[in-house]
Amino acid sequence: MNIFGVGLPEVTVILILALLIFGPKKLPELGKQLGKTLKSLKKASNEFQNEIDQVMNEEDKEESPKSIESNKTNQINQEKIDSENKNFSNKENSNN
Repeated sequence: MNIFGVGLPEVTVILILALLIFGPKKLPELGKQLGKTLKSLKKASNEFQNEIDQVMNEEDKEESPKSIESNKTNQINQEKIDSENKNFSNKENSNN
């Protein structure tokens, strides 16, 4: 058993020391507070991660229409270049 990098013997020593320092009446209350604190930290961490994910998704959505427009513009420009190249080739063939 390994909790936070602390093995079973270490956890046992910590629990015995806590029992001696705080007493048997205060120990359940401290455990409850510790559980609430860990739960709130986990909740805050999850909210923070969700917010980061949401911002990243918004940036991806904003970037997608720009890339679509860019692709359309590039395609139109390529078609113009191809058309000009064909016209140029036809003129050269006519002259020869």
